Amino acid sequence: MAQISRAAARRGKPSYFMAVLGVTIVLFFVGIFGWIFLSASSYITALKEDVKVNVYLQKNVTQPQIDSLKNYIASKSYIKSVAFVDKETAKKNFLASSEEDFSVVLGNENPLPPSIEFHLKADYVNKDTLAAIKADMLQRPLVVESVTYPAAVIAKMGQTVRLIMIGLITLAAIFSILSIILIDNTIRLAMYSNRFLIKTMQMVGATRGFISKPMNIRAIVNGTISALIAMALIFGLITVFENFLPYLRELRDGRKLTILFVMLLILGIGITLLSTYRSVSKYLRMKLDELY
Repeated sequence: MAQISRAAARRGKPSYFMAVLGVTIVLFFVGIFGWIFLSASSYITALKEDVKVNVYLQKNVTQPQIDSLKNYIASKSYIKSVAFVDKETAKKNFLASSEEDFSVVLGNENPLPPSIEFHLKADYVNKDTLAAIKADMLQRPLVVESVTYPAAVIAKMGQTVRLIMIGLITLAAIFSILSIILIDNTIRLAMYSNRFLIKTMQMVGATRGFISKPMNIRAIVNGTISALIAMALIFGLITVFENFLPYLRELRDGRKLTILFVMLLILGIGITLLSTYRSVSKYLRMKLDELY
């Protein structure tokens, strides 16, 4: 039996090489799509969290009232960041973003009111939540003069993001199914060249476990190798893209990228092992004449 196992290993090497190559290519493209999906998701999150809500304060507001309102806003679960903008800072920001200088007409008078501006967490950036927040702020008429945010942008963003996410999830599902089928066919093709070896080992008395064990171990090793190679290629490609497009570096989420790589490893090992097991079981059930 040891001689049969060694012979099987020697004859299986070429097919295993092609299996590793095929699985690596499939995992590489799965990983690239996953990275695109994660980058799009991170970009959408960053876009949402860039939306700014301005709470303009009354002219005669006192510092304790400002601190109280700011602390109230900061305590909310939907807040990502909050800051107080005094009249002078508001003037500097206006002059930096506009070509008009109202000081030419008004002199030293500053018509801009103080404000509290804040950004929401991405999950809360929608028209209903923002409308509720605005209504809550306006319940303090002695402190709050008005609340503004880009309502039209929010409404359009919600529809666009919904369509993009539906499209990406649909493509991800289709791509995942195709990937599983491709990996399964690749492994089954590799095992096809070993069908006579499997049958010969069975005919000389080897048990199912004895026959399957080395091939299952080889499947785990091949799946791991394929996944590691695919990860290295993906990470290298990501690095190249980030060098050409630096803003992609800001969108990278190390935790999500790690999860993607772990999923590739599980996919590579899981599908390779399952396909190997199915192929071995199939050839063990077949009669010798059916192998031709």
